[in-house]
Amino acid sequence: MASPLGFSEAGRHFSNAVLVPFVAGLGYEVLDPWALADQAKIDAVQRLPYGPEKRDAWRKLNREIGATNRAAIDRADGVVAVLDGTDVDSGTAAEIGYAFARGKLIVGYRGDFRLSADNEGSAVNLQVEFFIRESGGAIVSRYEDLEMCLRPLRARRRS
Repeated sequence: MASPLGFSEAGRHFSNAVLVPFVAGLGYEVLDPWALADQAKIDAVQRLPYGPEKRDAWRKLNREIGATNRAAIDRADGVVAVLDGTDVDSGTAAEIGYAFARGKLIVGYRGDFRLSADNEGSAVNLQVEFFIRESGGAIVSRYEDLEMCLRPLRARRRS
């Protein structure tokens, strides 16, 4: 799962109460970066006073979180990417690019009705959309439609 949903209370609620359980209910193990991050370490860094110690602690933790996310993508068969926002979240876009380079199926979910594309020919950033579609994936506007788009993962497992 690639998404910016963990940054806000509303996003965390939708992710934890709706999206992750839905995908898990389809029979997939969900590797959610927000759940893989060590919240105790994040809280400890956030409590540090502003200054070089906090900056250095964030640098160390950022590297750890990034490596954990990379390992999750490497382990995954595919990626569900949340594409909401006036532009695709930069971390989500990076995860999409990495997943594409690793040959993963990528399915985008965009439940946001605002315009976000580079031009009338795309739904989101053209490079992000290219990686998703070239991976064999699609972009859906209802999370319930993820089921159909994730079916190729089941076929890959059988072969």
